[in-house]
Amino acid sequence: MSSNKLATLANKRILLGMTGGIAAYKCAELTRILIKAGAEVRVVMTKAAMEFITPLTMQALSGNRVHHELLDADAEAGMGHIELARWPDLVLVAPASADFLARLAGGHAGDLLTTLLLASKAPVALAPAMNQGMWLNAATQNNLLTLQTRGYTLLGPDSGSQACGDTGPGRMLEPAALAEACASLFSPGWLTGLRIMITAGPTREAIDPVRYISNHSSGKMGYALAAEAAAAGARVSLISGPVNLTVPEGVQVVQVVTAREMLDACLAGIDAQDVFVGVAAVADYRPAEVVSHKIKKTTDTLQLSLVRNPDIIGTLAARSPRPLMVGFAAETDNVEAYGEDKLTRKRLDLLFANEATTTFGSDAICATALWHGTEPHQIMSNVLGPAGKSLVARQMLSLIHTRWLAAQQ
Repeated sequence: MSSNKLATLANKRILLGMTGGIAAYKCAELTRILIKAGAEVRVVMTKAAMEFITPLTMQALSGNRVHHELLDADAEAGMGHIELARWPDLVLVAPASADFLARLAGGHAGDLLTTLLLASKAPVALAPAMNQGMWLNAATQNNLLTLQTRGYTLLGPDSGSQACGDTGPGRMLEPAALAEACASLFSPGWLTGLRIMITAGPTREAIDPVRYISNHSSGKMGYALAAEAAAAGARVSLISGPVNLTVPEGVQVVQVVTAREMLDACLAGIDAQDVFVGVAAVADYRPAEVVSHKIKKTTDTLQLSLVRNPDIIGTLAARSPRPLMVGFAAETDNVEAYGEDKLTRKRLDLLFANEATTTFGSDAICATALWHGTEPHQIMSNVLGPAGKSLVARQMLSLIHTRWLAAQQ
């Protein structure tokens, strides 16, 4: 679990507003730091800002289109600037020039950035950057006082040598300091900093170009866990089989189809995780040979030769070091007994066993949590539900967090 000062930025949506000033070059590094901490960044630039650094640079770093026109015909078809104003958890204006601060204090809305700030209900942080004489000018100080009384947060400035050759207050804070200041504006969730990988949904194993072997898993339980974990501050990686569900906000997803693709995706990211939760209903077998053309109905019977798929959770549990390993067991009978066997056989830290026929496709679940006690061969249990999958997901995450904390001692 990450304990760094940037942990609260995970899953946060930050709108970075850039105004004209030489300090704009620092926004490249600032964007990199914010994204590395788990935030999503969108950038709005004034015309003056684009004289110092290009929109293409900021687009490449943020991974999102850069906005700079108030009247964008394509965006305005959907009231683009209003939607953008509703999007962020935080608006950070960096650098905030003296001219911009004056226009903001005056309530102007002559460009996209000032318009967004008037329309947005998100908290706003300002990172001033200007010559020391401009900073100390009474007009600037009055504008800052006006903005602070309206609830704007002031981050900096720093003091030191400036691009113009002067020395004094007015330097924009360095990117790392700005990122930490932004992180301090968010209250930590109870899973803040925990890194969780979750698998969800079924896998599909091709028979021919139009047919496949699969199961009835809807993916709802895995997606509920991902949504609740992200909402509690965790950094969530979701490895999803084919489902008809919307990816929860703040969750990074990798879409896969087959069991082997799911294993590859898990192996690619497992070393960065604190917890692995294997919820996916992975196909145990796949056709030994995938026919390259559609199989025609020429006989009354069709025989398929099947081979075992890789054991994803078993493979990951055998690694050393490994994250906390959490499994699921969907059974049709002897649910708890089969669950206890899987917990022990696959050397898991925690397992949730449930009745398959009442769970697949349902919005509710009843599951039995199983884990090893402190005595030899002792298995502890706790029944969760029946209740909606979102509520049970929160209860599951509480148990997962408790087991993770115990493992750190």
